Amino acid sequence: MELPHTHSNGGIVMSYTHLTISERAKIEAYLEIGYSIRKIANLIGRHPSTISRELARQPDYDAQSAQHQYEARKSNCGAKSKYTPELKETIQQKLNETWSPEQIIGRLFPEDLSFKTIYRWVYEGLLEVPLTVLRQKGKRQKPKETRGRFNIGTPISKRPKEVKKRETFGHWELDTVVSGRGKAKGCVATFVERKTRLYLALPMPDRSASSMESAIRKVSALLPEAALKTATTDRGKEFSCYERIEKDLSLEVYFADPYSSWQRGSNENSNGLLREFFPKGTNFEEVKPAELFEALELINSRPRKCLGWKTAYEAFTEQLLRLI
Repeated sequence: MELPHTHSNGGIVMSYTHLTISERAKIEAYLEIGYSIRKIANLIGRHPSTISRELARQPDYDAQSAQHQYEARKSNCGAKSKYTPELKETIQQKLNETWSPEQIIGRLFPEDLSFKTIYRWVYEGLLEVPLTVLRQKGKRQKPKETRGRFNIGTPISKRPKEVKKRETFGHWELDTVVSGRGKAKGCVATFVERKTRLYLALPMPDRSASSMESAIRKVSALLPEAALKTATTDRGKEFSCYERIEKDLSLEVYFADPYSSWQRGSNENSNGLLREFFPKGTNFEEVKPAELFEALELINSRPRKCLGWKTAYEAFTEQLLRLI
């Protein structure tokens, strides 16, 4: 039934309810008498368009049939849940492999589900995983820089534009991830290839230039020369070894501007992913190589939206094969 109520502006607004079986019986009776649509509407307190739509759905009107049709339509209303035991198992497995809901949908179910559905299932308890499997959101803040810095070297402003646009392969961002302050000198040298987002991390005994030089040489020995063209870093003292690196490895090193971590966004983001496994305060001297390898394996095996839902491993391998 359509019930009138007063709007805040003083006008009359009709609130709609579906026709009842009683109203449908009256419509059938009034039609047999020969009443018009407008008169029927007036007699049962409905708008003429409501009666018109009802009759359009069933020209040879029968109240009982019209009610059955309505009940059938109503039973089909609302979204049908896509939750199944098989889907649950697949999603739980990928969440435990540190995939985000968006990565799961983008790689496995691009046309079937929304990543918001996975979040809802987690919060509703339909997926048997802890909330900690959901990836961290929001901005991360870094502590004020206290290590030594230097002011020589090629600035990022002179880096080729193709590097910024990620058009070509072999351009890396470098950084360090350190142990908790006052705990130990052990840290990790991190490397990200800008086009494919492949992420590498090598343990170092300390944050010295000699340790960083050794880590860079190890990565260089693993890759074809064409896969290591440039490196972009900050001006931390550990990168003061850049002149020997440029000379011996034919690697062009560029330095980001002070307080401009966004100029090395891939590395900053990837370091954040590594912190999901080794939170701030971790003593990297106590982290076993196998633990670090497992974390990298999971990070590089996640499908990435920016890569068309390929993994970093897949994208990097494709680029390496093109060098052959």
